[in-house]
Amino acid sequence: MSIRKADFGTTKGGAKASLYTIVNENGMEAAVTDFGAILVSLKVPDAAGGRTDVVLGFDSIEGYEGNPSFFGSTIGRNANRIAGAAFTLDGVEYRLADNENGNNLHTDIQHGFHKVMWEGEADEQTDSVRFSYVSPDGENGFPGTLKVTVTYTLQADNALKIAYDAVSDKKTVINLTNHSYFNLAGHDAGSICDEKMTILADGFTEILPGAIPTGRTVPVEGTPMDFRTARRIGDRIDEDWEQLTLVQGYDHNWALHTEPGTLSKIARVDDEKAGRSMEVYTDLPGVQFYAGNCIDPQTGKGGASYGKRCALCLETQYFPNSVNTPSFRQPVFEAGQAYHTETVYKFL
Repeated sequence: MSIRKADFGTTKGGAKASLYTIVNENGMEAAVTDFGAILVSLKVPDAAGGRTDVVLGFDSIEGYEGNPSFFGSTIGRNANRIAGAAFTLDGVEYRLADNENGNNLHTDIQHGFHKVMWEGEADEQTDSVRFSYVSPDGENGFPGTLKVTVTYTLQADNALKIAYDAVSDKKTVINLTNHSYFNLAGHDAGSICDEKMTILADGFTEILPGAIPTGRTVPVEGTPMDFRTARRIGDRIDEDWEQLTLVQGYDHNWALHTEPGTLSKIARVDDEKAGRSMEVYTDLPGVQFYAGNCIDPQTGKGGASYGKRCALCLETQYFPNSVNTPSFRQPVFEAGQAYHTETVYKFL
């Protein structure tokens, strides 16, 4: 194992960004930057001895200062959506950025965790890079000064583990995720509709217009949401079925059978043509499967053309709008209460 550190450019504000590249004994590489604690590239070996970068992204810091699709981003303080861009804790209402049709999406598009500088630290003893950030009380509307770390570890079994730790000095919402976009044939390979998806969940959170959950968890049985056995992503994605047409395809949260603090396998993606598979493990209650329906046409790494459904996301999380839905497991943490969660993306 080795970790290299290199210059990754300068932000518009004059901050110097760095790129940390972790390499394991199999030749797999994970590159992460202290701007936004972002996963920039993930080069996975193949049977022919080559390596393919399987995540969308940009070649320099300039791309990530825009990044309208959140490629590779650490999302915080709250991932996904909060209805009405507001929530109440102990009788106090907290207002957030109204950035998606009256709701809040991913905290703040321009000022969330994916757009701040983190303090980076490489640890060759654990094959990890740890990013730390202190979010001041009131930042983006959330109460409490939050101390947060995101640790990327590249394992010998070709798994990338992402560990999240945080603690606040006030009661607050904490719901972090990674927003990487995967294409197992390569970030520049085009549509993911021929890839096969497995999601080990028998229910999903039904949505209203605006992609806010109704509060009901609906069985996947007999619907296009049933991925309990491997099925081609493109098979039913364009069906005239309201839950799909509301968000132009798959962009929903599946309810998982996980236990807090225990990693469980929750999903698998297979690209038979590329001969590559990815398993996902988490201890969180939900995963948002987003099929890239609304990726705007743009130029990515190496001049690659990105667009609709050229990659997919599997964002582990608390359910969308959990803080406003008492029946959902809550992402609310008391002052001094530790937040810790892990997600693993393992390649086969």
